[in-house]
Amino acid sequence: MTATIITSPLYRVQVGHGCGFVAEQPVAPEPVRRPARVAVMLALAHQLQARITEGRVCDQAEVARRLDLTRARVSQLLRLLRLAPDLQEQVLFLESVDGQEPIVTERTLRKVTRERVWEAQRSALDQLLNTPRPTRVKRRARKFG
Repeated sequence: MTATIITSPLYRVQVGHGCGFVAEQPVAPEPVRRPARVAVMLALAHQLQARITEGRVCDQAEVARRLDLTRARVSQLLRLLRLAPDLQEQVLFLESVDGQEPIVTERTLRKVTRERVWEAQRSALDQLLNTPRPTRVKRRARKFG
């Protein structure tokens, strides 16, 4: 019986449903990037407003009927257009990386749009971006018996 002495490091890799080992370090995959959900919603709001302005739809109620949304939801989307233009640009360039959404969500932006003055919106968004993201605490399973 011949023994093999391994002098180089081995790296564990996924092979099918199991694992295997290779001598060369595997290349890390590129992160998956896509537009953030809030950016998609803002872009949709721009499209809806353009359709209403062009006269392709009569009003928000017709938009709601055609998209099978509530009128309140359409109003929420169109309210995003109250953001300052530079803030809208920032939002439109937000990305989700590997499924991790940015801290700015549509719900938090709704709070920012309540401010009528653009400078107040900017300070509200800065405050939002500078607050630490809450961490979720994983709970242990309880042992019974």
